[in-house]
Amino acid sequence: MHLLALNPLDPHSLLDTFGPLGVAVVLFAETGLLIGFFLPGDSLLFTAGLLCATSSSAALHLSLPWVLVAAAAGALLGAQTGYLIGRRAGPALLDRPDRPRLHAAVVRAREALDRYGVGKAVVLARFIPLVRTVLNPLAGALRVPARTFTLWQVAGGLVWSLGVTLAGYGLGNQIPGIDAYLLPIIAIIVLLSLVPVARELLRARRKSS
Repeated sequence: MHLLALNPLDPHSLLDTFGPLGVAVVLFAETGLLIGFFLPGDSLLFTAGLLCATSSSAALHLSLPWVLVAAAAGALLGAQTGYLIGRRAGPALLDRPDRPRLHAAVVRAREALDRYGVGKAVVLARFIPLVRTVLNPLAGALRVPARTFTLWQVAGGLVWSLGVTLAGYGLGNQIPGIDAYLLPIIAIIVLLSLVPVARELLRARRKSS
């Protein structure tokens, strides 16, 4: 019954059901599999960090070390898997004009690679929803050297996954009695995490019109 009530777009629901394992699985899917572009990576990390700061008697309390390990593992393994999929499948994997959101993210990822170069683009993509999903397979499809990609995806993945989690943990420690304000704070986090996605979709619509 608990699984039937799961909402994959709600970070609190995911963490309540799967705990730190849910962090690893979601980040792996979001950064390694094109089907994961809709998953809440940023809000999940921040919420997980927040829940690490709750009291141990709270309805949902997570272990910070385990969350950090899960976040890093999911982010790094996911990106490397996405790269290998792109390298094996080639450019045809991402040439999907019939899927506007995916197509817009691919265009944005190509722009980032052209503008910033591989290293900076791979790191920056971690902080841009949708783009972080497609840049890894795109790098593989474009035959970016594996050693170069791995170096930068590990650097960017650790900064993103650990940084956002620790930011949530830091906020939780700054608010006395965080347990009482947990649900409103999580709701705000989810809304804020949707802003970049909305901007990407609006940007793509303006380009197509």
